[in-house]
Parts: sequence; structure tokens; C-alpha cells
Amino acid sequence: MATIVRTKEGRWRAQVRRKGKYASQTFRIKSLASEWVIETERLIDIGCDPVPNKFGNPRTIADLIELHIADLLEVGKPIRRSKRAVLNALKRDLGTTRISNLDRAALIKYGKKRAKQGAGPVTLSVDLSYIHTILTHAAAIHGIPVNTENLRLARIALSRLDLIGKSNERNRRPTDDELKALLDYFDNKTNMIIPMGRVIRFAIATAMRLEEIFKIAWSDVDLKTRVVTIRDRKDPRHKDGNDQKVPLLNLTGFDAWHLLLQQKILTGGKGRVFPHNHKSAGSAFQRAKNVLEIEDLHFHDLRHEATSRLFEAGLTIERVALVTGHKDWKMLRRYTHLKPEDLHKFQTKPQPTEEEHFLWLIEN
Repeated sequence: MATIVRTKEGRWRAQVRRKGKYASQTFRIKSLASEWVIETERLIDIGCDPVPNKFGNPRTIADLIELHIADLLEVGKPIRRSKRAVLNALKRDLGTTRISNLDRAALIKYGKKRAKQGAGPVTLSVDLSYIHTILTHAAAIHGIPVNTENLRLARIALSRLDLIGKSNERNRRPTDDELKALLDYFDNKTNMIIPMGRVIRFAIATAMRLEEIFKIAWSDVDLKTRVVTIRDRKDPRHKDGNDQKVPLLNLTGFDAWHLLLQQKILTGGKGRVFPHNHKSAGSAFQRAKNVLEIEDLHFHDLRHEATSRLFEAGLTIERVALVTGHKDWKMLRRYTHLKPEDLHKFQTKPQPTEEEHFLWLIEN
């Protein structure tokens, strides 16, 4: 049973009672109220729950995005900065599109438009992943009928057009000369507040990210076991509460524990180990790189360098993962850089000399 009545404020209030379910909504125009009644009754008839009143009646992609954000806020999971930026971009480019009109053709058109705007294959792939998240959330949580098959077909089409794809693995490592130049540059800048030379050495000693280094508090350092706890360490799925303990080793050419003791003298063991802004440190690294004319080197490449050095020191994948925090060991394989000629050092038997091998050939 459905009713539509006019309120004292001149708006139209629609109510639906059907198969033991109830929903209500208020509209400015009566025709919108009638449309809502028809759609709500249809949802109930096919076994879906009507959309809760507090979220209104989602009709566009922007509505679904707001619905998704509101649901996460309700359970204490606010949207982080990077995700919010993507969702805002989706609202800008697809927000006015009606849910029923988001078909394969519309998604392909959107992908081509984003590519012309300069979006790379990885960026566009992320966009489509978020669209999938928004659609499946609406269907799973609120029973809103959506069509994810169109999204799957659009992804295939855009992939065939080389508009979406995976990122290329970055294998940039600083050369010995580049690293020496950077350390000399910072060690000689006695007027710098941030001890960048020590920061670089600590990054290579621990494989920590820039932001991780600068948020370590002395309360996170276990002086007895020489272990540091990184709070909420970056993780593709579960960053909040992802605290990880990292050993302070001396395997990469720099002693993490010794570097930490140097910082303790400077800070008195209070507050943060490196009490500076990580963004300022990143800017300082960028300026030094420009002055030294070092091309295509990021601070994050020092994490790559550290990881590679841990393998070169003889650690196994599972032990390296305890330092780097990788939960998927497959991600670490690209850091090994094992060359065919490196396999000789794993041989247990001594190899014949060139003369011995030549004599063996004659005899056989």
C-alpha cells in the first residue's frame, strides 16, 4: 500500500507499506514522489530492502558516492585523503549520470575522456575499481539494483585499447656515486635543522618509508630488543591498527641502532625520534637532487635500495619481509635482482679450472 500526501510546508510525503516493509520520503514535486513509490514497491517485490530514508532516493552516481561515504562514516571509517580525491573526481565527471544510464558505452566514453585529460593506465584502472566499489556497496548494503557486468565489459574494452593497465615496476636504485654525493651534500650543510644525512642512512638501514621514519616516537622504541614499532603501517587493505615491529639491523652498510642512539642524544629520548615534518624532508631531498643533477631518483627509491641490500646480505624472503612489512612475499621477488652469474657462488663443489676442463674434453 502506498500513499502520497501534501504536508503543511507544501511538500509531498510518500509512504510505502508492502510485504511487512515500510519506507517513507518527502519530495518537492509530486511526480518525483510517484516515481519513488513505483521504484520502492519494485525493490520490495524483487526481495530488496527499500533505501533508508536518511539517504534519500539515490538516482545518480553522485548519490551512490555520498551513500558510500555516509555509510563508512556511520561505522567510524572516514574516507582518507587519497580516496576522497578520487571520489571527488568521479563526482565531477560522472556525478550527474543516472545509475540506469551507466552502461558499457558510457563507461568506455568516460575512460577515453579521462585518457585525453592525461590519466594514465594505472590511474584509470583505479577509477574503475572505485566505481566497482561504489556500485557493489550500494547493491550489497542497500539492495539498490546495479549492473556490474557493464563495468566488467568496459574494463576489457579499455584494456584492449591500452587505456588501463598495471604500473610498470620501478627498479631505480641510487648508484654509489649518487649516494655519496647526497650524503656529502647534507653532511656539509651544517645549518640544516633536519639531519638529512642521518635520515637517508636510516632509510637504507631500515627500509622505512619517509613518513614512517618521521612518525616514530621514542615510546615506540624497545631499547632492550632493539626493535621499533611502526604504528598503522601502510597496507593495501588494513592500515588502521596495522602496527608492525621492525628490527634495527646493521646489514645494509648502515647501522640502524647506532643511528638511533645518535638521535637520542639530540632529542633527549623524548617525543619523536626525528621531530620534523616529513614533507619538509622530502622537499630537502628534492632540492639536493636538483643541485647535484641527479635524475629520476625519489626518496622512496631508498626503500628499494634497502630491500635489495637485505637480499644481498643473504636474508631470505620471509626474513626480509619482517623488515619491510610486505605481507605478500611475491611483491619482494622483484627486489632480489639475482643475475645468472650470481648462481655460481651457491655451488658447494669447487669448479674445475679452464685447463682442467680442457684436459677433460681431450680425454672424453
